[in-house]
Amino acid sequence: MGSLQKFNPDDLFLYAVTDSVMNKKWGRSIKDAVKAAIEGGATIVQLREKDANTREFLEAAKACVEICKSSGVPLLINDRIDVALVCNANGVHVGQSDMPVWEVRELLGPGKIIGVSCKTPAQAEQAWKDGANYIGCGGVFPTSTKENNPTLGFEGLRAVCLASKLPVVAIGGINAGNAGSVMELGFPNLKGVAVVSALFDRECVATETRNLRSILKNVCSRS
Repeated sequence: MGSLQKFNPDDLFLYAVTDSVMNKKWGRSIKDAVKAAIEGGATIVQLREKDANTREFLEAAKACVEICKSSGVPLLINDRIDVALVCNANGVHVGQSDMPVWEVRELLGPGKIIGVSCKTPAQAEQAWKDGANYIGCGGVFPTSTKENNPTLGFEGLRAVCLASKLPVVAIGGINAGNAGSVMELGFPNLKGVAVVSALFDRECVATETRNLRSILKNVCSRS
């Protein structure tokens, strides 16, 4: 099974990460959440559905792959390499406690996208050696989705960006009020922001996504 499309670091610009609890709170299916994010201008989507059972998640993921494919938006699966393989997603995102990147690469092959969460320069260097395509760095700000997640701040983000040979997407507590300040840091390999609550813990995902994209584009047009 080949990759649906070649990885472009610019796709990290507005990275929408779904959340099962938020979707349930607002009465949305995973498919509806993904459709709305793409409608609003998300450039890449990650399905992070920690509470869904495997069969339900797989069926939803297959549908979301088709939705994203028709819009030219890459779709990644959080952690679940098995689901990514079966539904032929563009790739996966893994954390430091998940399967090592080099083993994920052996399973997925060279054509798939692999992202990895990194908090330190050493982790960033290892991600490159192991064959990752990009790094997710955070939490930049305090976040309710990962309450025990240490906050790195701009200095921590800076350290990872400077150490990384890979493109970086910032994550953690990012919203319409602070996303601009993240991108204004201007690190050459900082390609975008990943957002959870500010998109999916809102009534209208498409509106929030559209607003955030406008903010990011305004910052980038000034730089």
